[in-house]
Amino acid sequence: MTAEMAFAARSSLAATVRNYIILTKPRVISLLLVTTVPAMVVAAGGWPGTWLVLATLIGGTASAAGANVINCWYDRDIDAIMRRTRERPTVTGAVPPGHALAFGIALGAGAFVFLWATTTLAAAVLALAALLFYVFIYTMWLKRRTPQNIVIGGAAGAFPPVVGWAAVTGEAPLAAWIMFAIVFFWTPPHFWALSLRLEGDYARAGVPMLPVTDGPAYTRAQILRYTLMLIPVTLLLGPAADMGWVYYAAATGLGAAFAWMAWRLWREPGSMPPMRVYKFSLLYLGLLFVAMGVDAAL
Repeated sequence: MTAEMAFAARSSLAATVRNYIILTKPRVISLLLVTTVPAMVVAAGGWPGTWLVLATLIGGTASAAGANVINCWYDRDIDAIMRRTRERPTVTGAVPPGHALAFGIALGAGAFVFLWATTTLAAAVLALAALLFYVFIYTMWLKRRTPQNIVIGGAAGAFPPVVGWAAVTGEAPLAAWIMFAIVFFWTPPHFWALSLRLEGDYARAGVPMLPVTDGPAYTRAQILRYTLMLIPVTLLLGPAADMGWVYYAAATGLGAAFAWMAWRLWREPGSMPPMRVYKFSLLYLGLLFVAMGVDAAL
């Protein structure tokens, strides 16, 4: 093999690996895992052990990646219509549909076995439940049928803190499910803020996201509504997980800031761009869960 042929082979392999990684949606996964480690710290009342954390993150990453790959396989028809997704490898043909589906299933199955072997059966089952919910309930059933798709389907993204807690204790008590509820109520205002920006894309693809079916004004009102419902849910975690002043201060301050931005988006949309709310929602969730971990560690 000549040097040119070897270089071409390496380049082809690198491009193939990159295409498969793109299908896993790494940025989405990183957001999910932000909620896993703090939940583990709270469950353990301190650092639960580096190996256990790494094993949970590896298994959780593989499970979420599997769900995302299957989502790309199933949605390749509408992805071809939307500007932000039309370059996905399942649309361009860089990854054949059958290969993508097999890859997604293998990741999900491998994640289940890995989590069972290295953490607990409860964590493995919960991670698998999240994958199945995302694929069958959100992707295949709700996404193309109802503007409530992200409200109900968003539950799939709320599983990581419960998985993290179960990885430590083998159980999922009330505090873990309150963490689930925090992510559940956070998801609609987070995603609807983004969908206001992508309204045209969703309309072209025929996806009934809330701005398409009910208009931007109604969507902004719903963002405020869910933000206001989120705040008391975050405060419920205090007594359930025996949180201290660090968490209460963070939940109150971050909640007030989120509510203020959502109110301005509703009342003064010209001065509060939806993407600003979207970006703040990412910061909000990350800082809130970091505060949980810090509080528990202290």
